Amino acid sequence: MSSVSSDSQNITKYQSRDTDGSPVALKAAKKSYRWNKNNYSATRRRLDIWVFVFSLSFKLWRNNQKWSYSGGYSEEKLDARRQKQAVWIRESLLELGPTFIKVGQLFSTRADLFPTAYVTELSKLQDRVPAFDYDQVATIIETELGASVNELFQKFDSIPLAAASLGQVHRAKLHNGTQVVVKIQRPGLKQLFTIDLQILKQIARYFQNHPRWGTGRDWQGIYGECARILWEETDYLNEGKNADTFRRNFRNEDWVKVPRVYWKYASPKVLTLEYLPGIKISHYEAIEAAGLDRSSLAKLGAKAYLYQLLNSGFFHADPHPGNIAASPDGALIFYDFGMMGQIKSNIREKLMDTLFGIAQKNGSLVVDSLIELGALVPTGDLTPVRRSIQYMLDNFMDKPFEEQSVDSISEDLFEIAYGQPFRFPATFTFVMRAFSTLEGVGKGLDPKFSFMEVAQPFAMQIMNDNNDNLTGTIFDELGRQAAQVSSSALGLPRKLEDTIEKLERGDLRVRVRSLESERILRRLGAIQLGTNYTILLSTLVLSATLLFTNNNKIASAVILGLAIVPGWSLLRLWKKIDRIDRMF
Repeated sequence: MSSVSSDSQNITKYQSRDTDGSPVALKAAKKSYRWNKNNYSATRRRLDIWVFVFSLSFKLWRNNQKWSYSGGYSEEKLDARRQKQAVWIRESLLELGPTFIKVGQLFSTRADLFPTAYVTELSKLQDRVPAFDYDQVATIIETELGASVNELFQKFDSIPLAAASLGQVHRAKLHNGTQVVVKIQRPGLKQLFTIDLQILKQIARYFQNHPRWGTGRDWQGIYGECARILWEETDYLNEGKNADTFRRNFRNEDWVKVPRVYWKYASPKVLTLEYLPGIKISHYEAIEAAGLDRSSLAKLGAKAYLYQLLNSGFFHADPHPGNIAASPDGALIFYDFGMMGQIKSNIREKLMDTLFGIAQKNGSLVVDSLIELGALVPTGDLTPVRRSIQYMLDNFMDKPFEEQSVDSISEDLFEIAYGQPFRFPATFTFVMRAFSTLEGVGKGLDPKFSFMEVAQPFAMQIMNDNNDNLTGTIFDELGRQAAQVSSSALGLPRKLEDTIEKLERGDLRVRVRSLESERILRRLGAIQLGTNYTILLSTLVLSATLLFTNNNKIASAVILGLAIVPGWSLLRLWKKIDRIDRMF
């Protein structure tokens, strides 16, 4: 067995996975080996995970306590604290191993759920785990494929090209001389996932029932999405099927290449793929040295993704720079098909409604179309969401379509979404992250690159309804909307009559709220209760002090212990008053 030599002319995806030699990253990598099934107990794992969860809960609670900031509270101090916490979260997830590395990577797309500082830091989360030894590799291959490494391969490099949280990749050669790469799943991974997902389910239930963090959030739904994605990534046969489907979808396009799957050498834990080297898409100097057109590659990246979404609907859900390369002839090479997405077949019709809503600056139409697309899952009253979308349309959509920035639109959208009563499904967040990632890569290749400029012909194609006359399509749409308005108008008198009848019968009640008066009354009630707590707390502290000065230390300690109750109640009341001020 011999290790593969470095290829000076081609930088493959497997040879160029992002690494970080910093002491923190190396320390985290060493610590992450604790979850190895040979030296880690399920009880210890539960303890470590829940310690992390409760530590995080305490940090999140402390963020809202203004007294906890030295020198007084300010937005700048909150942002600085969140930045430190974000680094701590990323390092903790690295230490907890494969499941939590993947969950962190999934959460890096969820700016609708977490503060920007956390999402930004989680987007830096890369696999930092040690490789497992060759003896384990050989055992897994023989168990899964029913033959030894020497029987299956003419040559097999014992040193892996890359090691990740789910598995590692080795270069090999088949007996017919074909160059391949072999992915082998990490030993004990499914057992680890089984334990971790059971704990994650409990964590989701804990946050769902939390009085603050559970409001307007579907944590159990988010857990279900994460679990589904994680289990799919552990099945290499599913990844192989995804690769074949992806390659078939681009079979008539010579500007996209996908590694071929060798099914004779595949199983749920082993996957053998064509060795297809290329230059990593973010290695700009190497691309230029190879004589490739950087501007053309930038446009091809955006075009490839739009092609996936609007033709087959089957798309690569993790198109980061490590999973895309440029071939010597200027084509794009896609790798790693463990995480894929599928959008609904009626995407064109619903996108038409969304585009018309944006063009007409109709926030209600945009929200309704996004719900029908499955891009929004309501979990409460969407009236504030409609107002926020309408505000964004009125104030941030004045630029021409081709001058819009996907990244800025995503930031605005997720900023609106944060704290609102709905959630974005994983499919939608994958699409938005992919758009932002490809826009960033495109601008790295060509500073003048505009993702929206590339997307404009596709948008026009949707508007034209399969290249029909644009004017006819618009008139058809306007006619359909006019018919809807006419139908609503004809039914309006009957609806008014029904409403009046319900009011007369008492079946319908009208509530009128004076928000300012309600806020003041609630605040006054809370302040009065706070005064009572303060008096009781002061009385107990004074009594304890008098007893202590009279050398009655035991009684003094008992009284101080009792003082904790009104003290804690007073702290909770301050938090409630602050919440009342923010709610109204």
